[in-house]
Amino acid sequence: MLATNPFAALSASMAPAVMQTYVVLMVVLVAAGTLIDIIHKGSARYFFDNWRRSRSKGSRVDGGELVSIAVKTAVVDVIASGEFCNARRRIAHLLTMYGFLLYVIATVVMVFNYSTSSIWPQLWWLGALMICVGGYWFWFFIRVDVAAEGNSPFRTTQADLFILSLLGSATLGMIWAFLQARASAWAGFFFGLYIIATTLLFGSVPWSKFAHMFFKPAAAFEKRLSYADGTRSNLPAAADKPEQFGKPAKHARHY
Repeated sequence: MLATNPFAALSASMAPAVMQTYVVLMVVLVAAGTLIDIIHKGSARYFFDNWRRSRSKGSRVDGGELVSIAVKTAVVDVIASGEFCNARRRIAHLLTMYGFLLYVIATVVMVFNYSTSSIWPQLWWLGALMICVGGYWFWFFIRVDVAAEGNSPFRTTQADLFILSLLGSATLGMIWAFLQARASAWAGFFFGLYIIATTLLFGSVPWSKFAHMFFKPAAAFEKRLSYADGTRSNLPAAADKPEQFGKPAKHARHY
């Protein structure tokens, strides 16, 4: 089962072009949804305006330092999710993030190439399992309003749309693949649920946190740049670095 392309069996009931068209449509929905989100929230305008203000007020950052900042942003903030101070939160996020990448890439490869190597179905299962481990761990044990405020883990808001639809897609996808491998009569039913959850995941970009994966690297880069040019986004220097206030270290406790 782990080495079998679950989408290959669909060719017996539908043409390969159907699922391929569906995948392309999901890509279009993500691109369109991200653009709508950018226009509605003015995210791009905010970043560019803030960058221009920082350049006019702060010191000039040369090209070499810009490259260094970009590399640090990619390695620390994107690849390692360095913005999370809590170790559990970071591990859950990394599991979900890399699981999502494996899950999506493997799906695309298998849909467009039914005779692909068995490594891709294995990566698909691994990605879906990583999503479930990281996502359910976050949902039931790490969410702030559940862990700290004692709310029900089943309490949902619009901000939860992304993680819930992602968990639904991965969970239902694995159930469908498992049932299909055993020629169960329920396989078609769960495939329909899988398609619904996946469509909700990629079609709800303007209303979910999906687009944050594109905004967060830009925000992290802008933050690092603002510290490099001395503007710090109009924020005071860190209290644990009193020398940045121009005060003696012995007065740091008063701030």
